[in-house]
Amino acid sequence: MRLYSRFLLFFLQFADIFLRTDFVKTMRTWAKWKDSTKETIHQVQEYRLTMLLTYANQKVPFYQHQKNSSLKDFPVLTKNIIALNIEELISEDYRKADLIEEKSSGSSGVQGTVFMTRLESLDAIANQSFLWSLSGYQFGDKLLQLGMSPNRGIVKRLKDILFRTDYQLAFNLDEQKVLNVLKNYRDNKSIVFFGGYASGLYEYARIAMKHNIRDIEFKSVISWGDKMFDHYRTLIEEVFKTKVYDTYGCTEGFMIAGQCQHFNYHILTPHVYIELLDTNGNEVPYGEMGQVVVTRLDARAMPLIRYYLGDLAIKENPSKGCPCGLPYPMLRKIIGRDTDVVKTPLGKSLIVHFFTGIFEHISEIRQFRVLQDSVHEFSIEIISDLNGASLDVLLNGIHKKLEQKAEEKLQITFKQVHEIPTTNSGKPQIIVSTLPNEFR
Repeated sequence: MRLYSRFLLFFLQFADIFLRTDFVKTMRTWAKWKDSTKETIHQVQEYRLTMLLTYANQKVPFYQHQKNSSLKDFPVLTKNIIALNIEELISEDYRKADLIEEKSSGSSGVQGTVFMTRLESLDAIANQSFLWSLSGYQFGDKLLQLGMSPNRGIVKRLKDILFRTDYQLAFNLDEQKVLNVLKNYRDNKSIVFFGGYASGLYEYARIAMKHNIRDIEFKSVISWGDKMFDHYRTLIEEVFKTKVYDTYGCTEGFMIAGQCQHFNYHILTPHVYIELLDTNGNEVPYGEMGQVVVTRLDARAMPLIRYYLGDLAIKENPSKGCPCGLPYPMLRKIIGRDTDVVKTPLGKSLIVHFFTGIFEHISEIRQFRVLQDSVHEFSIEIISDLNGASLDVLLNGIHKKLEQKAEEKLQITFKQVHEIPTTNSGKPQIIVSTLPNEFR
């Protein structure tokens, strides 16, 4: 372990004592499991699953009357079901007011909400940190990170300094600002890891290639948040002379899988239980595509059991091992919707999270979709119970917020619809662009 990483780990141990948390302990547990056998990992998963289901039956009002005896007896949870039963899904052992509320980005057009304790939230971060470590990243390594939090308060700024993180916004990728960031790293010749939303990483690579910036070499690239398409990976690796390590999870506290040095997706089975189901709710055979339904095994405040993500994936046969030696089962492929980007008249790239960062705070809009077939304008379909003047006022406000965030004038047409079509995964594609390739 590198010297600064040792210091940081030492600091985090004292922080755990002060905050009464288990962050370092969780990280060490992952290090121990890394060297375990497949049989041991499977036993840990089965034990945790049994304990979780027993607890849910006894303590969670939503399940108490159902008398579920096995995982298959529990209903599949969608975001809409959770929204309608949020109070009943919280354990009797906890008060909602004492819990942390986490919301998904809403990149599917429908936002998810979950409540968890501070310990459970930190456990999710520790799980994510383990996935990042598969790329070679250690705490304290210099990191260029593309994120979604424009307001970096004192605590976050101190965290960025302590973890040597250069935090840049991912949702409004102004070409000149991106060039300034890239030129800074080119001039300093720093050895840096690069992490962020897949579409944002791709835009950085595209802009670098456009301006013939080919002398930046990142140690490795870690992606999360949206789908790492093959053409994203190819360009990023070519331009930045590196390798991309993709991770798979969601804001609701699931850190599901991540790629190792051999680029296989390893499922964190002590943390999650994954089912891949067909349209009738039956488990699909290994090697076949199924809908992802996931259960978090290490949370009690609001247990998410059989949570439907809306993604499609393929499981690898468990008899197949990985040269890296990790004992976890694998996903052969993660299949998602294309979260394209919207191009503005001034040439900016607005990724899906640019829009969800605004719409997630507007409860009057239940769902939305962005359509673009011209660089001069785009339209937004919305589902809302408002009508007439009330809706016009709301949409005018949204239009202004989008322009403020984009820092330019935008030609937007809003269209109220009753339904937004889904993809094969059952998840809406939030951005649909038919722009010619030269504009994308």
